[in-house]
Amino acid sequence: MKLGIVGLPNVGKSTLFNSLTKAGAESANYPFCTIDPNVGVVTVPDERLNVLGEMYQTKKIVPAVIEFVDIAGLVKGASKGEGLGNQFLANIREVDAIVHVVRCFEDSNIVHVDGSINPMRDVETINFELIFSDIEILERRIAKVVKLSRNDKAAAKELEMLKRLKAWLEDGKLAKTFELLDEEEEEWFGTYNLLTAKPVIFAANVTEEDLPDDGANNEGVQALRAYAAQENCEVFVVCAQIEQEIAELEEDEKKMFLEDLGLKESGLEKLIRASYHLLGLISYLTAGEPEVRAWTITKGTKAPQAAGKIHTDFERGFIRAEVVSYDDLIACGSHAAAREKGLIRLEGKDYVVQDGDIMLFRFNV
Repeated sequence: MKLGIVGLPNVGKSTLFNSLTKAGAESANYPFCTIDPNVGVVTVPDERLNVLGEMYQTKKIVPAVIEFVDIAGLVKGASKGEGLGNQFLANIREVDAIVHVVRCFEDSNIVHVDGSINPMRDVETINFELIFSDIEILERRIAKVVKLSRNDKAAAKELEMLKRLKAWLEDGKLAKTFELLDEEEEEWFGTYNLLTAKPVIFAANVTEEDLPDDGANNEGVQALRAYAAQENCEVFVVCAQIEQEIAELEEDEKKMFLEDLGLKESGLEKLIRASYHLLGLISYLTAGEPEVRAWTITKGTKAPQAAGKIHTDFERGFIRAEVVSYDDLIACGSHAAAREKGLIRLEGKDYVVQDGDIMLFRFNV
């Protein structure tokens, strides 16, 4: 999974990126200190892996990972070349979802690029830059399709859709709310890779005081939540400064630090939960003495396609899967005990994999 972190300058974007990935991107109190996209890979915390590691006396534990791309601060007019211009756009087109860091805190020492704190105005600024960029993509596509449409019915149909979509964006609406009329349109739409079609998670960056009640008394956070509910986005409340402090601590110290703040989980854990939920992702597990590993798949994936995550041969030659749920296995205390109780099942090609399934694939190529 690849997430692109965006936001206006000085909203705490690079501070949050640093703390999430410990990658040490430069962060400073001036715009554009992140000129090239910084990339950091983070492991997905999953306590189940450690429990299975002990049970199987495993040699290696391999968690799922998320790749974060920190993209240079945007300003009004970025799509037309203001600030760092279009540089960020190519970097963000490849991500699965956008994490939009929105400043919901006052601090006279940190200047805001627009001179005042207004979360919804900031969201609108970024949205418009993404929309302008998408319109540019569509204009280039229209120029190509116009020539083809004279002698090709399918191209003529695509041209009609492109014009509808362009008008939709010019009206200030996002591509993800555009209505596609049939499968053919869905196919074309998927090839455009539009920024405003991507799922969005808002990171509401607040002060330490707003953390314990999850931003319940912060007007900016409440406005953001109301907007996100309309647009089918996720919101999580984070204090980038606190995350930076957490990032420096050892695992056991982290837990104590979070408890002292009245928190159950770190910002990273909140973000991972939000992104799995938004993208409809789950993890299945493989376990044995050589390694215990988590594999990320989309909810609703069937057994052969889940096997294909490990190796294409597994999918091609799939025979069946041996499956036990994590909870059943732990309740039994061992693989042998789960087998005795008949809790290890053989499933075929139509089996829909569940979160926490421990799987062993049988295949023949």
